[in-house]
Amino acid sequence: MKQITSLQNPIIKSLLLLQEKSKVRKQTDTFLIEGKREIELAHKGNYEIETYFIVRDFFSQNELNQFPQEKCVEITREIYQKLAYRDTTEGIIAVTKSKTHALSEIKLSANPLLLIAESIEKPGNLGAILRTADAANIDAIFIADPKTDLYNPNIIRSSVGCLFTNQIAMGSSEEIIDFLKLKNIAIFAATLQNSNSYHKEDYTIPSALVVGTEATGLSEIWRKESTQNIIIPMQGEIDSMNVSVAAAILLFEAKRQRGFNELI
Repeated sequence: MKQITSLQNPIIKSLLLLQEKSKVRKQTDTFLIEGKREIELAHKGNYEIETYFIVRDFFSQNELNQFPQEKCVEITREIYQKLAYRDTTEGIIAVTKSKTHALSEIKLSANPLLLIAESIEKPGNLGAILRTADAANIDAIFIADPKTDLYNPNIIRSSVGCLFTNQIAMGSSEEIIDFLKLKNIAIFAATLQNSNSYHKEDYTIPSALVVGTEATGLSEIWRKESTQNIIIPMQGEIDSMNVSVAAAILLFEAKRQRGFNELI
C-alpha cells in the first residue's frame, strides 16, 4: 500500500481543495466521502470510488484485505484529522466520481411517488430532505433550480449517506415540469396560494410533492403548473415550518394513503 506522511504532499493539498471548494469538485467531477457507513452506501448506490485514504490503525488486516490495494493509500492520523469534516474519527476517506443526475436516468415504478425540492440553499436542509426521502422509500427526489453543490460535505453528513441511497435528478423547474407532464404525474405544490389542506388530496395516483424554501416559498411556475396546490395548516403564530419537516409530513401522508404495507 502506498504511503503519504506529509501534510505538504501535493495530493493532500488537492484533497483539501476538493473538500473545501465546490468549484474544484465540479472541475474534477469528484468529491470526498468520509466514514465507513457512507462509503458502504456509496458502493450500494453504484458510485465509483477512485482512491481510499486509510489510517491503518483503525482497521484489522482482514478488513484492509477487502480493499483493492491498487486504490489504497495509507495516511497518518494527522493528515486524516486535517482532511476530516466530522469530529468523529473512522480512519477512511474516499475520492469518488460524481454522477450526472440527469432526468433521463431516473427509473420510475408503475405508480411513482416523487419529491421535488426547489432552490434549497442550506446544505443541512437538503441533507435532511434526502434522509426523509430515504425513510419514505420514494421513487426519486428531483432538485429544481439547485442553489447548492449536491456534493457539499455538509449535505453528505446531514443526509447520513442518504445522498447515495436515493435516485436524484437535477434540472430547471421548467425541465422537471415537462418531465412530470410527459409521465402523467400529478403535481401537488406546497404553497399558501389557492390551496387545499394537504390531507384532503389523493396521492394514490402517480404523484410529485413539491416543496420550496421557507423564506420565499415556491416560484410562480410551480403554483401555476400544479395539479393542485396544498397547504399544511399552521395552528401557532408562525405561517411556515422547516422545509424538511414539511416534506416529511407530506411524504408520509402519501405513504399512509398508499398502504402501510409499503413501509414494511
